[in-house]
Amino acid sequence: MPLSLQVFACAGGVAFLGTALAARFGPRLRALVDRPRARHHHRQPLPRIGGVALFAGFAAASALAYTTAPLSNPDDARRIVGVLLGCAFLFPIGLLDDWRELGWLPQLLAQLGAAIIAVSATVFIERFTNPVSGDVIELHVWPIVGPALVIILTCFWIVGMMNTVNWLDGLDGLAAGVGAIAAILFAVHMRSLGQQHVSLYALALAGACLGVLPFNFSPARVFLGGAGAMVLGYSLATLSILAPARLATALLVMAVPITDTAWQIIDRYRRGASILHGDRGHLHFRLIDRGYSQSRIVVGYWVAAAAFGVLSLTAGSQLIKLVALLLLITVTIVYLARLSRRHPLS
Repeated sequence: MPLSLQVFACAGGVAFLGTALAARFGPRLRALVDRPRARHHHRQPLPRIGGVALFAGFAAASALAYTTAPLSNPDDARRIVGVLLGCAFLFPIGLLDDWRELGWLPQLLAQLGAAIIAVSATVFIERFTNPVSGDVIELHVWPIVGPALVIILTCFWIVGMMNTVNWLDGLDGLAAGVGAIAAILFAVHMRSLGQQHVSLYALALAGACLGVLPFNFSPARVFLGGAGAMVLGYSLATLSILAPARLATALLVMAVPITDTAWQIIDRYRRGASILHGDRGHLHFRLIDRGYSQSRIVVGYWVAAAAFGVLSLTAGSQLIKLVALLLLITVTIVYLARLSRRHPLS
């Protein structure tokens, strides 16, 4: 069996077994059970420890990849270690949040700490392609401000992606499914660039997400919880940086949830509500309130993520990708604004 399939199967198998155990024995861990609240859709307490299985699957498969196919490029090895160390740092903090429900400040500090780990391992955004001219813009060579811009932009991307995934994890199977699609597309793009060994870690994440899905899809028997959302968000953010041009893939795959996150921040500020306090203003909640089924909404998100992700890999022009991204953002904002006018939140 090819190593790529071994890694994928290892991640999926460990995550599947772990999630099955979590669904079976999780309800006994009363401190780690999510009880229904006003903005939630589930009607009975469910364990929120699916993130344990996701982390275990990703870690086990990553260990298999790291020991079986050592990275010959020391820069790649250092960056992968940064990805894994950041996940290991966030995982217990996420579990603590699932247990004690940490406030926004400890969570933000943890996210910034993980971003610093990534930057220290040279997982940072130092260049991007001008979508109009096609030229590569090197930020790090800019005098004085260049290094600061690299750090700020990287931290903003990582923290933003972690919060996007956390807010996306509102319907059964939504975050795990979108995460799997994004990770698979990352792996395809990495392999197209000759980064076969690096692509194993994207496959490990995809396998872990798919291993969780049978118990996380509607009707869910287990939730990802804070640990799962943190690990998934950080992994997606950092893996999207590890090769040129993959930020475009991440932006197109995650365009709808990223736009939804930005809209919620602006809308809550406009209404005088706390931008950190959860409500049912998110697009997926509004669609639920309009009578759409969970499965239909989630599959719709998956289809959109896959379609625009494939576009990012097949479109030769950066300008086409930019136009597609702007169009998707515009449609999402217009629809959210329309829903907000018709069904304003109190």
